[in-house]
Amino acid sequence: MAARWRDEGHEPDYRFSLANERTFLAWLRTALALLAGGVVLDQFVEAPLVKAIAIVLTVVAGAVCVIAYLRWRANEIAMRHDRPLPHGSVLPVLGSVLLIGVAALVVVLVVMG
Repeated sequence: MAARWRDEGHEPDYRFSLANERTFLAWLRTALALLAGGVVLDQFVEAPLVKAIAIVLTVVAGAVCVIAYLRWRANEIAMRHDRPLPHGSVLPVLGSVLLIGVAALVVVLVVMG
């Protein structure tokens, strides 16, 4: 069953829809990499702190999937109604959190190793 918003407005240029879809897939690849990192940490490192980091990576991977869908949908709706694409503060926050998280993980692994 198609979403109701797909019937609103007009069909956008397929090139823009495909570009939006590629961006969505890039977000999903990022989420998959985060999930894989969480699984690797869980399977190969026994420290409780690293297990906690693995859980956080897994939760962030799920959040990235949700954010990816919401951004894809918002962009599609904006294109269907000839509105500017929405801007959000998710990217800087997510990037900062991931950078800090990876830096913390490296510090933990160096101290433990």
